[in-house]
Amino acid sequence: MNIKLTSPAAVAAALAGLMATAPVLAADYVQAPGAGSHLAFATKYDGEVFTGKFPGFSTKISFDPANPAAGTLDVTIPLAGAETGNGDRDSTLKTADFFNVAKFATARYTAKGFTKSGDKYVANGTLELRGVSKPVTFTFEWKPGANPELKGKATVKRLDFGVGQGDWNDTKTIPDETAISTVVKLQAK
Repeated sequence: MNIKLTSPAAVAAALAGLMATAPVLAADYVQAPGAGSHLAFATKYDGEVFTGKFPGFSTKISFDPANPAAGTLDVTIPLAGAETGNGDRDSTLKTADFFNVAKFATARYTAKGFTKSGDKYVANGTLELRGVSKPVTFTFEWKPGANPELKGKATVKRLDFGVGQGDWNDTKTIPDETAISTVVKLQAK
């Protein structure tokens, strides 16, 4: 097909038509500074539930809800800052028996390509913790807008990563499964 474009209006109309059929590319976002984002965990110790959080974590995501398969996620988690509201427990989490922050200062979760499941998205990514990399599934909701929000959950088996050495590997004292939850306020990169 041979089209002659004789006026600026015809050129603009042709470009608009081409752009309307172009694929939508994923947008890049970073975690917005300030309050509002959190990364938390929950487990039990001797049958009592306790929770904690990881202040200072950072998130980067490339995401288009119309094309989740093109998405990527990268979360960096500084382990030394883990807070549970109990000073003794917080100190213990830093030791070689748990996070071993002297040797492994951060954990990292990365995922490429998401799938849609109902009104949620699923990331089958990799968690690197204590020098061990294992698959972890992260399920999240996406609230679109100028400053989107990601809200998600995962379950991590701590013993897969060597978290809880020696007497602490007893799952009667501390269960193997730890619930992870997050809310991330985002801004365009």
